[in-house]
Amino acid sequence: MKPDQPVIAYLFTTFPKPTETFLQREVIAMLSRGVSLRLYSLWGGGGSFRGVTVRRFPKWKLLTLFWMIPYESWRRPEVLRQVLHGLVTRKAPSWLNFWENMLGAGFACLYAGHFRKEPPSMIHAPWGGAPATAAWLLWRLDGHRFSAAAHAYDIYEHGGDWWLLEKLAHAEFIHTSTEMGRLSLIERKVAADRVHCIRRGLEHLPRLKPLRSVRDPLRLVCVARLVEKKGLRRQLDVYDALRKAGVEFEARIIGTGPLREELEQCAGRLGIAGRIVFTGQLAQHEVWRQLEWADVLLHSGVIAPSGDRDGLPNVIPEAMSIGALVLTSPVAATPEAIDDGVTGLVASVDDTAAWVEALARLQRDDALAEELRFNARAWVEMNFDAHRNAARLHARFIEAMAS
Repeated sequence: MKPDQPVIAYLFTTFPKPTETFLQREVIAMLSRGVSLRLYSLWGGGGSFRGVTVRRFPKWKLLTLFWMIPYESWRRPEVLRQVLHGLVTRKAPSWLNFWENMLGAGFACLYAGHFRKEPPSMIHAPWGGAPATAAWLLWRLDGHRFSAAAHAYDIYEHGGDWWLLEKLAHAEFIHTSTEMGRLSLIERKVAADRVHCIRRGLEHLPRLKPLRSVRDPLRLVCVARLVEKKGLRRQLDVYDALRKAGVEFEARIIGTGPLREELEQCAGRLGIAGRIVFTGQLAQHEVWRQLEWADVLLHSGVIAPSGDRDGLPNVIPEAMSIGALVLTSPVAATPEAIDDGVTGLVASVDDTAAWVEALARLQRDDALAEELRFNARAWVEMNFDAHRNAARLHARFIEAMAS
């Protein structure tokens, strides 16, 4: 690395994380552009990634906060006053979000000296929770310029992250991966010219598989965490309706989560357990094998009672890229990729009859299926190239560092 070469410090919650391959692709694309990165993982993770050390935050260091907080407070008493004022005048949306923010604050306090000795050109927080809190406080303590991303969880879960708007107010720019997220932040009075929708992407596009000439039984796959916002109880109702309609199918639900036992029991009560395989979490290369096997990817997303919802799940463009057809609910940002009748089919998960009809069409209508597949692939090529999107993000970094 040349002494004057710009360095961007990425602060992750956990890196690398198997379920966040989209962040790994972003880092890979940045490295392929010759960008000098320093990678930090606030919770777990660590090791190295593509030859770059991932600096893991050791939890034992939190014990040193007993003397680091007084020291940093002496250096910047106004920062302590602002944090204390926020703590006593507002309630965290959830205990999880409270501790996420405390983790970010602890990291900033303990690593402030490290960043003074090795100041990066920019700090980037890919999430609006703990990483953005750390980046914001490092800016407050020593003026390190930073950028932050805010995605669906940061914006919607229990009304959004505890300190989100304060953090974003001082970011050089804000990155979202959906237009839905961008517009939501603008509605919350974040300046429109500071919020940029830059989608995630694929490092390499897979080979477009051929359409199975006979899709009987229909091969269905769902890739999702087994949580409320994925609408999986309603998806089981769709499988039950397919059985009753005489549509032969095989289904695989890939992922893990707190609802697994409940969903397996529900499948048993409905009499469809023999047609559904709960695979648990699979490695990414195994997920691609399942998409290669499938005729249709199902996404039955809903808005959870907590307000949480998906943005655009990465598995949707992944399925589109390989030639699996997509049937999705219209919730959240999925219609940004799935234009009904153009790149896939869209139906409310409350209308099981509509889902059965849509799946029957995809099973028997070759002309429709081929048109959807080729249009979907074209959308991915235009919108979901990791290198092209990393170039756009890199341009924002360059602009911010030059300002």
